[in-house]
Amino acid sequence: MKKSAVRACGLAAILSAALVAQRPFGVLTSSPADPAAMVEHRVARLTALLGLSSEQATQATTIFTNAQTALAPFEAGLRQATEALPAAVKSNATATIDTLATTIGSATAQITAIRNKADAAFYAILTPDQQAKFGQTGGWGMGGLGPRAMRHGPRQ
Repeated sequence: MKKSAVRACGLAAILSAALVAQRPFGVLTSSPADPAAMVEHRVARLTALLGLSSEQATQATTIFTNAQTALAPFEAGLRQATEALPAAVKSNATATIDTLATTIGSATAQITAIRNKADAAFYAILTPDQQAKFGQTGGWGMGGLGPRAMRHGPRQ
């Protein structure tokens, strides 16, 4: 009886891990989310959180759309390099591993810069009260709504 319970728990853990690994967004998913839908969703969340005016929402949409457009080639390069790594490891291709690691590092740096520059441009269109709320979300680099803000709301 104990062995079957342990096996059931193990199977449940494996299935849970598989479900968690299938994220709806991110550079490593097999079918990236629609960039326009991502921007629309982000602006809707920020509007609800910060009380953006229609003019601010329009400006935010432009800022984040431009950022998504700039991100696309770097995310594609990051995805390709990440997918190529296992084959390089299996074949012990150390030079290829070095090249892929450099590509991954460079793409990650560019993605970080683009996201944070978009946040900076967005922050500049906010009123002082909205800036204070935005800063409390704890999620710079992700449109002001990082993982902490999504789970717990703004810092008190």
